[in-house]
Amino acid sequence: MIAWVLRPGRALVKILTDADSAQQIALGLAIGMMLGLVPKGNLVAVSLGILLFASRANLGAGALSAFAFTWAGLLLDPVSHRIGLGLLEFEALRPMWTWLFNLPVVPWTALNNTVVLGSLILGMALFYPVFRLSEPQVAMITPRICDHLVKYRVGKVLMGVDLVTRGAA
Repeated sequence: MIAWVLRPGRALVKILTDADSAQQIALGLAIGMMLGLVPKGNLVAVSLGILLFASRANLGAGALSAFAFTWAGLLLDPVSHRIGLGLLEFEALRPMWTWLFNLPVVPWTALNNTVVLGSLILGMALFYPVFRLSEPQVAMITPRICDHLVKYRVGKVLMGVDLVTRGAA
């Protein structure tokens, strides 16, 4: 019973104490941000999920980021709608949209939805800044958190250190 109570805490500790580099955690955060912003139930969201799993990104950081940005994405829907509407109504791009939506797979992407297209473009625009800004922060914070976790009993339990030492005794 205690195991399922500790599982979310252990997952968070695993994200921070894994042997992953700061770049892998930052990449997970950036891909998760894109995945969280895009509405689900289309080929774009599935492709971003596959990208998260196929890359060397930290999966825990990606999942945590996707969860957080899903809620932020709801607040950003009006902005995404304006971006998507502007792109879909841009006269110079109209032949490209017509050609794309006549292809067999593209309609499953739901890029004709203004919010999906706008969220994808917003996520692509924010990808590099999120990656570059989070990388030094993760590199700075991760060792501090690990040091603090080892000092306290709760941290040792979450890291699994206490359980290992009890089994050895």
